[in-house]
Amino acid sequence: MPTFQGHVLEIKHFRMRYPGSMHWILDGLNFTIASGDRVALVGPSGCGKSTIARAILQLLPSGSVCQGQLLLTGQDTSLINPSTLRRLRGEAVGLVFQDPMTRLNPLMTLGGHLVDTLKAHLPEKNRQWYRNRAEELLEKVGISSERFSAYPHELSGGMRQRLAIALAIALNPPLIIADEPTTSLDVSVADQVMNELSSLCEDLGTALLLISHDLALAARWCERMAVIENGKIVEDRPSRELLMQPKSLVGMRLVKAARSLNETFLPLIKQQELVLEINRLRCWHSINEVPWRMRWIKAVDEISFSIRRGETLGIVGISGCGKTTLCRALMGLVPLRGGEVKLHGENILRLRGKSLKEARQSMQMVFQDPLACLNPKMTIGESVSDPLLVHKLASRLEASQKTRELLEQVGLSPAEHYQNRLPSELSGGQLQRVAIARALSLKPTVLICDESVSMLDAEIQYEILFLLRSLQEKLGLSILFITHDLVIASSFCDNIIVLEHGKIAERASGDKLLSDPKALITRKLVEASCRLPLRFDAMIFDAK
Repeated sequence: MPTFQGHVLEIKHFRMRYPGSMHWILDGLNFTIASGDRVALVGPSGCGKSTIARAILQLLPSGSVCQGQLLLTGQDTSLINPSTLRRLRGEAVGLVFQDPMTRLNPLMTLGGHLVDTLKAHLPEKNRQWYRNRAEELLEKVGISSERFSAYPHELSGGMRQRLAIALAIALNPPLIIADEPTTSLDVSVADQVMNELSSLCEDLGTALLLISHDLALAARWCERMAVIENGKIVEDRPSRELLMQPKSLVGMRLVKAARSLNETFLPLIKQQELVLEINRLRCWHSINEVPWRMRWIKAVDEISFSIRRGETLGIVGISGCGKTTLCRALMGLVPLRGGEVKLHGENILRLRGKSLKEARQSMQMVFQDPLACLNPKMTIGESVSDPLLVHKLASRLEASQKTRELLEQVGLSPAEHYQNRLPSELSGGQLQRVAIARALSLKPTVLICDESVSMLDAEIQYEILFLLRSLQEKLGLSILFITHDLVIASSFCDNIIVLEHGKIAERASGDKLLSDPKALITRKLVEASCRLPLRFDAMIFDAK
C-alpha cells in the first residue's frame, strides 16, 4: 500500500517550452493532487494535457526548457539525477498510455513485461517471487495467470490496456497517470477498463490523474475536474459543479460541445434511390491448424443492408465484432467468401479493370487516425491532389486548383495557409479535415467513416460531424458511419446496425436503441455509454 501522505503531486508556477521554440507550451501552471484523489484533466486539443504527463516524468525532448517546481512525492523531478528519476518512474508514479501496443515489446510475453519491471526496482527478490507477483498482478486486472506466456499481439485492445494498468500498479505507486486510456476502445471495454482502474486505485489508496477529452467519462470516474487552456489551469472544481455551471469560457465551450453531441443533428431528406446494397456479405479468415482440418473466423457473416442517397447508416459494436473488417471488405482491401456489393445497382465484385477502378472511385474512406494515413513527407496540398493524379483525372495545374477548392470546402481557409504545410504542423481536427478533403477529391457517392471522430475532443468532434452533415447536404453523399460510441451514432445517424460476432444483432433508429434496446449486446453498450444529459441533476457522477 502507498505510504506517502499529503500532496503526491505539486506543480508550482511551472513553465515549459520545446527546444528551439520561444512559445511556452505550459505557462505558469499551478496544480496539486492529494493522496487518494481522483482528478480529471480536460481541455481542447493542443492545450498541453499530455505534455503535463510527460513533464511530470521528465519524458520531454532533450533541450526542453523548464522553469518553476514540479514535485512528485516531494521531489522535484526536473532537478534530481537520472538514477533517482528512473526509480521514481514506477515507484512514485505509474503511467497508462493511450495506445498500449506502441509501448509494449512485441518480443516479450505478458509475464516478461511484469517480471522485467519488478526486477528493475526490486533486484533483491528471487525468481519465484517475481513469477508469483506477476501472476497476482495479471489476475488483479482481470487477465488469467494462464496467459503469463502470451504475447501482446495475442490480446485484444482492452486486454492490452489491462496489461498496461498491471504494469502501472506493479510497485504500488501513490499516483497513477492515465493519458486517454480508453480512446481507442469501444464503450463496453472502456467501461470495464475504467472500472478496473478506479477500483484498483481505491483498493491501493492511490491517487488518479485521468487525462481525457471526454467530459462525460471524466465526470463519471473523477470527483474533481481541472480545465486547461493554453498551458494554464483556468478552472479546478468538483466535477458536478463544473459541469452544472462552468465559469471559464473554455469550460463553457467544452460543456456545450459535450451536450451538443447528445442532440440530434438535423436530418436530411433522403431520396428513394438506393446507392449501396449489401447482400449476404461474408468475409471469413481461414486458420489452417492441420492440412485436413480447415477452421474459419467469420469476421463478417451473412450481413445485408442498404443505404439510400443522402442517408447516414451507423455501424456500432464492441471490439472484434467485425466493424473494421466490413469497411475493408467494402473497399476491396480484404478477400470475400461470398455475397454481393451493389453500387448503383451493379455488383462491383464482378467488375474488372477500368470499370472496377471507376466504381472504387465512388466509394471513399475516412480513417480513424489521419496522421497515420497521410504521408509525413508530403505537404497537405500534395496529399489531397495525389488521388487526382494517380487516377489521371486532372493535370498538375488543375489538381492544384481543385485542391485549393477542396481545402476551402472543408473549412481550411485560406487554402494557401495550409497547402504547403506538413501533416505534423496541423492539429488533430485540421488533419481530419484534410483526410475528408482527400476522400472527396474523387467525387464519391458513398463515404465510409471508420471511427473518424473517436480521437478528437468534444468541440472538434462536433465541428467534424457538422462538416460531414453540411457536405452530405451539399453533395448528396451517403455515409456509412462506423463507431464504438452509440451516443454519437444515435445523434448523427438515421439508422443504426449493432454488430456482434460478425452478424447483425439489432437494427433501429438511435433513439429507439437508447430507450428500448432489445439485444443483450445493445443493452450492454447503452449501460456502458457515458452521456451528459440536458439536465445535469440527472447525471450519475459516482463511479459504479
